Amino acid sequence: MLIYKMKKLLFCLCLLSYNFGYVQENAKTAGKTLNSKFTIAFGSCNKTQIKNMLWEPIVAENPDLWIWGGDNIYADTSNMIKLEKLYQRQDEVKAYQYLKSSIPIIGTWDDHDYGLNDGGVEFAAKKESQQLFLDFLDVSDDDPIRFQEGIYDVHDYKIETKKVRVIVLDTRYFRSGLTKAENGSKRFQPNTYGKGTLLGEKQWHWLEEQLKQSTADFNIVVSSIQLLSKEHGFETWGNFPHEVDRFKKIVQNSAAKGVIVLSGDRHISEFSKTRIEGMSYPLIDFTSSGLTHAYTNFSGEANTYRIGEVIATESFGLIELNLNTRKVIFKMIGKEGEVLQELWQVY
Repeated sequence: MLIYKMKKLLFCLCLLSYNFGYVQENAKTAGKTLNSKFTIAFGSCNKTQIKNMLWEPIVAENPDLWIWGGDNIYADTSNMIKLEKLYQRQDEVKAYQYLKSSIPIIGTWDDHDYGLNDGGVEFAAKKESQQLFLDFLDVSDDDPIRFQEGIYDVHDYKIETKKVRVIVLDTRYFRSGLTKAENGSKRFQPNTYGKGTLLGEKQWHWLEEQLKQSTADFNIVVSSIQLLSKEHGFETWGNFPHEVDRFKKIVQNSAAKGVIVLSGDRHISEFSKTRIEGMSYPLIDFTSSGLTHAYTNFSGEANTYRIGEVIATESFGLIELNLNTRKVIFKMIGKEGEVLQELWQVY
């Protein structure tokens, strides 16, 4: 608690200097990290109508990168004026402004900022929504992502002689229809094996190339929905079981180092872990959700791949990559800066 209070004081001083215009050169161009550690903070499910109590602990952790994991605002609309205003409202949050001035911010969307609850390829306003999302991330007007279908993208970071690649997926723009569950206690059930797509063929081929060509020491894959947990009956890669198998096969064949999946959506946080045949390290899916509201009446659900406990309070995810020892520490962090759960893995 004392450490957090000291971090909070430092944050307040930094925010004060930001408000008076004394922030030094932007780390996006200055090169923030000069050691062998690269720290990523990420989170999802952020209602602008609710005060986010996590921005101060996020800044206090001094991450090198912030990743939006989806549902970054809650719009659920095809009205682009309303959507734009909600993005602007988030942009006006002082602590978030400070974070933006200090480190790179990237991310993906999910259904509520995409514009249609549980929506996919059928959403009529997806092209317009894409441009507003890219505006929110301050993507330049001439960036190639402005002219492609979907917001999938790749970001490379160099730390001394080491590299980290972040592959951001779009699980909305191309996603086929879901199958409503016959069991009334669940929303969806898996499609017939081979039926439908989550990423679309173009994005699939792109993903394969990004992993196959990667020389990075770690490859972080950002998915708005969970890859491994599949039994809860909500949105998940498990609704397209053939797509899960395809992802595992691509990772296996690529020989990419240190592949880690980050996900959100569920208003809970948990670690899921599995082994892929022929790989020297396990595949971990770190779910972090939500930033402003959580599944507080959570009473349990099956997840064959779960490691540890479900955290059903507001939290964000932190990943500390030690690029020399290849040890990764995964942390779920709460509103007081406390570590709610921790996992580590050597890659």
